[in-house]
Amino acid sequence: MGRLMVSKYEGNIKGNVRVPPSKYHLHRALIFASLADGQSTITGKSDCLHIRDTLHSLSDFSIRVSKTTHGYVVHGGSYVPRNGLIRVGSSGTTSQFLLGLGSLSQGGPATFDGHRALKARPMKPLIQALTDMGLKLEAANGDRLPVTVYPGLPKGGRISIPGTLSQWISGLLILAPFASHDTIVEAIPPLNEKTYIHLTMDMMRQFGVEVSEHENGRMWTVPAGQTYRPCDIAIEPDVSSAAFLLLLAALHPCDLVLEGISDEGSHPEGRILAIIKQMGIPLEENRENNTIRIQHDGIRPAADFEVDMKDIPDLIPAMSVLAALSKGKTVMKNIGPGRLKESDRVKAMLQLNKMGADIREEGDRLIIHGKPSLHAASISTYNDHRVEMAFAIAATRAEGKTDLTFPNAYKISYPEFLGQMTQLGLDMRIRQRIKQTGRKSKKEEISL
Repeated sequence: MGRLMVSKYEGNIKGNVRVPPSKYHLHRALIFASLADGQSTITGKSDCLHIRDTLHSLSDFSIRVSKTTHGYVVHGGSYVPRNGLIRVGSSGTTSQFLLGLGSLSQGGPATFDGHRALKARPMKPLIQALTDMGLKLEAANGDRLPVTVYPGLPKGGRISIPGTLSQWISGLLILAPFASHDTIVEAIPPLNEKTYIHLTMDMMRQFGVEVSEHENGRMWTVPAGQTYRPCDIAIEPDVSSAAFLLLLAALHPCDLVLEGISDEGSHPEGRILAIIKQMGIPLEENRENNTIRIQHDGIRPAADFEVDMKDIPDLIPAMSVLAALSKGKTVMKNIGPGRLKESDRVKAMLQLNKMGADIREEGDRLIIHGKPSLHAASISTYNDHRVEMAFAIAATRAEGKTDLTFPNAYKISYPEFLGQMTQLGLDMRIRQRIKQTGRKSKKEEISL
């Protein structure tokens, strides 16, 4: 297996970098457009692996998606499984958004299957909730993929589901318009990642579907008999990808301009902009030019505050690195949702201690006392894109050369990452092991 080798960087970060479109928004736009009978145009294109997973799944349902120079044209209509198998790859979002929609299939059942790591993730609460909605499902391994969903519209009704993961709730809301009766979805506390649920609701409305939130903030009603309508939509910038550029800029002297972004928009991770400012890093937001400029001569970020991660678990890796190199003490509370992502991100980020950081886990909190510098180490990324990118940035402030497993994990969400980092002058190289004759092997470093 190859490694991503990252050396300490001593210079200034200077240049212009374009922020890619948000995969959070793009997943939803592609799926909602597929459900709308007619043609929708999406402006915003991504080559990340999880978007490819969604495109593969839609193709398996016989939905035609045409790529354009700047995005996609989706020809929505009936879901007709080509051969009964729906490939969801490694994307939890794809699997959990589309699972219930398998009930719309015409011509036979749909069996959802994915990569090994995704098959290890339990889905029992979602499977049970979909069953309560009137769907017939069969899970080969009890509560994990592969799952077969049989044709038959949902009945709706009042459905309860743990509020652990927003993807479960979004999956129910997305299916609910097709139910024969109104659907009320109730999240059993604690409710996490509410910002992601709001993103789903906002985009459903753009595609003509009514959904309302109750005053208690953990129940939602979707009237029955609705249809998704075609929509032309522009995808916002991916603030969760920009978070790693902001992290880099906060940890080095820089004059960095982020293009295609000027505010947090409706992105769930938009809070990173306010957090970076709170830590004393100057951000110049220019809405006219649609840019953010970060310029300073080497300010060390200042912490000494508490951050609630309940609604922003995808920021745990970047925030851990930022806190590890900031002045003062940072407390990240409600970190539980971060344990249920592509990896246990809490466990993964505790590896910062191998680099000389002071980070510890106490119950549902991470407590980090900042250090002025780190040292190189060998780190497991668990094939988690956000963990890999966070440690890659940490390594630019670590003495020596850090090596990271699963060097291509970044392609899951941010395929431009490595190219943009090397464009900015950072020494990040993938070292591949090339087999030769006999028992000898040769290591080759490839700079992108």
